[in-house]
Amino acid sequence: MFSLATVLLLGGMVVAFTPLQKKPWPVPDAAKNKKNPVASDAESIAAGKTLWSTHCKSCHGTKGMGDGPKAAQLKTEPGDFSKADLQGQTDGAMFYKTSEGRDDMPSFKKKIPDTEEIWSIINFIRTLKK
Repeated sequence: MFSLATVLLLGGMVVAFTPLQKKPWPVPDAAKNKKNPVASDAESIAAGKTLWSTHCKSCHGTKGMGDGPKAAQLKTEPGDFSKADLQGQTDGAMFYKTSEGRDDMPSFKKKIPDTEEIWSIINFIRTLKK
């Protein structure tokens, strides 16, 4: 017969080994179809990389593989930006998700109020594909 301690221990193990959630993240069509007004040039990509290092790397990792030092603490999967499913998203969808946030992903519209800087992060993300 199981003791309460055994049940709690086994329950904790199930939670510990449950994979991170990956749920759909719908983006309104108007946001999805928004075009990036910032040219994807060396200056923008360098600015995006600097902003990535400050704001994104801790969860998403240096190369965007979702392996940053804080990733293990998240309840939702940070995603791998080098993979086709994330690279296949429109710039507008990425901008929307970065600006609005959801669950573990914070909103950056107040942390990075200059929208051109968020677009530069998107330009940098495009360099992470395999």
